[in-house]
Amino acid sequence: MHRVEQIMGLPISLRIEGDGMGAGASGAADRVFAWLREVDARFSPFLPDSEVSRLDRGELADDELSADLVEVLDLCERYRVESGGAFQVRLPGRGLDPCAVVKGWAVQRGAELLRASGATTFCLNAGGDVVAAGRPWRIGIRHPERADRVCAVVEVADGAVATSGRYERGDHIFDGRTGRAATGLLSLTVVASSLTEADAVATAGFAMGVEGVEWAAARAGCEVFAVDAGRGVRRSSGFPVG
Repeated sequence: MHRVEQIMGLPISLRIEGDGMGAGASGAADRVFAWLREVDARFSPFLPDSEVSRLDRGELADDELSADLVEVLDLCERYRVESGGAFQVRLPGRGLDPCAVVKGWAVQRGAELLRASGATTFCLNAGGDVVAAGRPWRIGIRHPERADRVCAVVEVADGAVATSGRYERGDHIFDGRTGRAATGLLSLTVVASSLTEADAVATAGFAMGVEGVEWAAARAGCEVFAVDAGRGVRRSSGFPVG
């Protein structure tokens, strides 16, 4: 079964293979996409009635927040501290924007919904950030300057891959320590056991610049592939090239 929907402003695709689920695969996909649409409605900083927007305007007290948003904000604070302040969801002159954690966290939760539904072999891809399970999946890492090329292929059997870069949205990742756009890297890819970790570490590492490559690679369970601003390739020794 293969399905693609546009959610969170990006294509999200799901492929479920050979699990003997029959019609159950369609129901599992329904639950995953419904969850992702719910997350977008609740946590998007671009929707005025979302929980995030209401919190940012001061309309919600801390004890009125949902458990999910508390979890997301706790994760944001964790990565802020661990990156030395490079990862920030509140930059001067900008509103609260936890999207760098929300996407990976939400898609990882979607993968857990699939497993709870009985799916064992699947690939859930949110705009190039991927959770894969059940067999080796070969996942291309887009060339940061050529949309029609990949610069590496990674093989993941049970885990996640996330890439942060400048090629889709320009200079949209900022170093919270300086308030300036992060320009030391063209792209940074992280492989980890969960997309929550892979996506947040990729964003935090990218915000740190070249030093973020070593920082990300030093994290337990993370492997890294990066292209720096000079077009040099840097990768950790255990990066699972396919």
